[in-house]
Amino acid sequence: MSPHQARPGSVPATVTVFASPTSWIESGAVDQCHQVAALDGMIHVAGMPDLHPGKGAPIGAAMSSTVLYPFLVGSDIGCGIAVFPIRLKRAVPEKLATRFPDLDRPLDPDRDAGDPAWAVLDGGIPAGHLDGLGTVGRGNHFVELARVGAVLEPDHAARLGLTGGDLVLIVHSGSRGLGERILRAHTEEHGAGPAPDPAAYLAMHDEAVRWGSLNRRLMAARVALALGAEPTEPVVDECHNLVEVRNGVYLHRKGAAPGDGRDVLVAGTRGTPSYLVAAHAGADANHSVAHGAGRKMSRADALRRGRAKHTVEELRRTPVGSLVVCGDRQLLFEEAPTAYKRIEQVIADLAGHRLATPVATTVPLVTYKTADLGATPRRDRREHRRGHARR
Repeated sequence: MSPHQARPGSVPATVTVFASPTSWIESGAVDQCHQVAALDGMIHVAGMPDLHPGKGAPIGAAMSSTVLYPFLVGSDIGCGIAVFPIRLKRAVPEKLATRFPDLDRPLDPDRDAGDPAWAVLDGGIPAGHLDGLGTVGRGNHFVELARVGAVLEPDHAARLGLTGGDLVLIVHSGSRGLGERILRAHTEEHGAGPAPDPAAYLAMHDEAVRWGSLNRRLMAARVALALGAEPTEPVVDECHNLVEVRNGVYLHRKGAAPGDGRDVLVAGTRGTPSYLVAAHAGADANHSVAHGAGRKMSRADALRRGRAKHTVEELRRTPVGSLVVCGDRQLLFEEAPTAYKRIEQVIADLAGHRLATPVATTVPLVTYKTADLGATPRRDRREHRRGHARR
């Protein structure tokens, strides 16, 4: 018997998926929840309304256990979403899109010692990890300039300092190569098995969580300064890939945000609103809420279907009129709004199950995915390539 399979005669863990009958949840994702529930020490698996299959474990799930399993968190430890107020005189997407900095180019303490974005650094860099610092990464990560749209709970929004029409920067990213290094070191020796020394894993994990939060602050500062604004502190910054030790139990979250009295930005897509919610999830949901709309298509399917329906230029302007900065054509198709579930249904499910209360929406103006070097001067492109070579 594998050391991470349920022992004969053990009480099986419970599984609850917080989605309405009208919500589309892949059977493969539910199957993964039950596979996780069969692991030794598992207590309860809570699937969020954005639940979808992942590599070996479901995404959009919170999983409690007496045993710590690093693979249930994955490689992007510390990934989360932060919201930063930003003040601009005018918000013209066509002009601002050209002013976003190259967030594929990492900040280097020596080369970029005079960069004012460093002012957000308070203390040292977690784990001393410099690789990729100040960069957004790939996949579903993004930095977005958005406008606060509908305000559904004015008093709560006011406590966060937000009113309708305000501008915010939304940053979604994680620990880049640091989290990957931590998981790889574990899996090379233990595969999908438990952490043999939970305290040692958690010490490295906590560094990655701090690194991810710092990285979001650095990127927000880089963008704010490039747009002519002063950097600000985030009004929301919640991680959705992490382990929390709660009452002696390991609560693993993979694509699920802490929902115990926190304010959480549940990301829509680059062509739909996102929702700021007040989370109040209880033990039946493992004190967690959804982190986004959740994929409904694999990347391969999104690429194939998107190429049949859209041109690259069509995907650079979204249904809400916002612009997308993305120099990777494949990524444009893979991350198209149609590849994701309806964010309105996810929010309705959270509210219907009394896990969260919608506070306000944010509507995209400019969404940055990766640098569009084709739109930059040739000299800047050479400098970008030299920066990548130094990593």
